[in-house]
Amino acid sequence: MTTMRAMQLDAPGTPLHMVERPLPEPGPGEVRIAIAACGVCRTDLHVVDGDIHGNLPIVPGHEIVGRVEAVGTGVSGLAMGQRVGVPWLGHTCGHCPYCATHRENLCDDPAFTGFTRDGGFATHCIADAQYCFTIPETFDDVHAAPLLCAGLIGYRSYRMASEAPVLGLYGFGAAAHILAQLAVWQGRKVFAFTQEGDTATQDFARTLGCAWAGASSEMPPEPMDAAILFAPVGALVPLALKAVKKGGRVVCAGIHMSDIPAFPYADLWEERSIVSVANLTRQDGTEFLDLAAQVPIRTHVTPMPLAQANSALDQLRSGDVEGALVLVP
Repeated sequence: MTTMRAMQLDAPGTPLHMVERPLPEPGPGEVRIAIAACGVCRTDLHVVDGDIHGNLPIVPGHEIVGRVEAVGTGVSGLAMGQRVGVPWLGHTCGHCPYCATHRENLCDDPAFTGFTRDGGFATHCIADAQYCFTIPETFDDVHAAPLLCAGLIGYRSYRMASEAPVLGLYGFGAAAHILAQLAVWQGRKVFAFTQEGDTATQDFARTLGCAWAGASSEMPPEPMDAAILFAPVGALVPLALKAVKKGGRVVCAGIHMSDIPAFPYADLWEERSIVSVANLTRQDGTEFLDLAAQVPIRTHVTPMPLAQANSALDQLRSGDVEGALVLVP
């Protein structure tokens, strides 16, 4: 094979279109991956809709599972044919103040898969070998794909929520359905918050062990120690602050969110806090994938052909998804 296929974005707000390109060769420290599956993430939607601005044209997709097909010079620890996963954070500089203090998620000169470098809505991609994760054999390709962002960024958000015995998850999509399983397995009480009237998703949350599920406008049955906001809706921040205890924390997990409206200082007082999450570290990835295999987490997925990437994005945009969508070349 000398060519590859990819769904390419040329301009924000326009549909992706299929292109054929020469098969790329990996550079130093890189590998070429034959893609078996790529999850469709809300961040892909932000890229396509122009909410965030990166390189164009671009091939979106950053929940990649595939096998190493070619190896560049200087690569160690990866073998031909090895199954790996490629996440959102695709490369860091390794020498800025953040990289030097084990905070590579805040790197000053990073590269992001499917945003500043071509991603996984394709048959092949190039990846930095140091940012490829080994996928536990517990998961097949399609069910592993959502773990690479919904799982990894979700896990970093979960860690930032600290030891919260009672945890709220606002926006019960791909990330929340994964994190709910981990939290329940660890003995936490989980409350799921969905769009108004979305009883199907609320029922789905209960099947995963959530102790309560209701609309985001509702107050939970008891105050929470922490809340994670996966829905990119700034108006949820004041609602979540009202729902957490003194000293509680509200974690904003998305890369993009609508503006947070003004709210009374009294809702923040008593040592409540609001924090945001940026990217992930390789340690997050290793820890989470090990835990995911132990639980084991069961991702609820709907596979779709690569050529239907636009339909997948439309479904995600409308909220008509239970679990996660995964493109299969």
